Amino acid sequence: MKKLVLAYSGGLDTSYCVKSLSNQGYEVHAVSVNTGGFDHAEVEALEKKAIALGAQSYTSIETIETFYQDIVKYLIFGNVLKNNTYPLSVSAERVTQAVAIVNHANEIGATYIAHGSTGAGNDQVRFDLIFQTIAPQIEIITPIRDQKLSREDEINYLKQHGVDWSWEKAQYSINKGLWGTSVGGSETLKSKKPLPDAAYPNPCTKTAAEQISLQFEQGELVGINNQSYTPVAAIQALQELAAPFAIGRDIHVGDTIIGIKGRVGFEAAAALVTIKAHHLLEKHTLSKWQLHHKDYIGSFYGMMLHEGQYLDPVMRDFEALLSNSQKTVTGSVFVTLHPYRFTLDGIESDFDLMDNSFGTYGEANEAWSAEEAKGFIKLSANAGKIYQHVNK
Repeated sequence: MKKLVLAYSGGLDTSYCVKSLSNQGYEVHAVSVNTGGFDHAEVEALEKKAIALGAQSYTSIETIETFYQDIVKYLIFGNVLKNNTYPLSVSAERVTQAVAIVNHANEIGATYIAHGSTGAGNDQVRFDLIFQTIAPQIEIITPIRDQKLSREDEINYLKQHGVDWSWEKAQYSINKGLWGTSVGGSETLKSKKPLPDAAYPNPCTKTAAEQISLQFEQGELVGINNQSYTPVAAIQALQELAAPFAIGRDIHVGDTIIGIKGRVGFEAAAALVTIKAHHLLEKHTLSKWQLHHKDYIGSFYGMMLHEGQYLDPVMRDFEALLSNSQKTVTGSVFVTLHPYRFTLDGIESDFDLMDNSFGTYGEANEAWSAEEAKGFIKLSANAGKIYQHVNK
């Protein structure tokens, strides 16, 4: 039989893939890659469904730590928010998932990889780019895309082959991971309406403001309220604190890889609080030119990741610069959580460049004289004076 690894989510599309590919003579090995979205009960349910549909095996691969170390860490270092809004909650996961699937295919000697992407979205590009780049010898099979199947087509096929399960489409599609949750619904298919409160996974259950402190060490979140954590555990703990305030909700509008505009809701409390707190600490501890160049490098890093170009060697160059910039990004950031929002109150750091021994902005100077200040200003005005003189 032809050994095939299927990226399996348990939804209608990948369930159709298991059944149809098995019937075509493929030995289907279903794989789900957990980047923080599945609990133990969900993994057990996925396995039962995959085997019942005809899969030879089911494997759940946990890559939460890998996801953080390879990608999330650099999204924090770069303060990456796509279009100044979206922390790449889902698109960032796809790289980790695709690499894990290729590794599993190589381990079991599979000669085919399949996924359930349609021809109308970004994920088809992200998966295929990774697969083709690091496993060009493995053939990619995409039944939903190639056959242009509707939901009704898939349901009818499954019924004809003895799978009469309920495939009622959820009103809202939810994709959860370490770095946030995406939310799609009828409202996000057009431009006008917001998502209703009920569409988001975490209702607002806390109404009294809560002050917390976040500890960073060389750019990584390693503590909350002076309690130490690993970075992954710190993100998870911050999510538990901030989610009951319904913080981190928004709708991202952006350009898809295939050239059309896309709109998606998301809820990413820990991601947004972490990025904004980290950025504030950087404003205090980095030089003007570090901040200036990091802005566009972080933006470009996020764009390349979103476009599926993670394996381009320039990404390693960006990561090296972003990592090097974090040497002094150490200290505490003080945050107040409110219903649906948060405020950044201040920072405390041994590397704080607001050193009052040199001067207090707008009030007093300690390191230069009035005459030195006037001379500096006069020289700074020279280029403008010359231009105005010549072009008056």
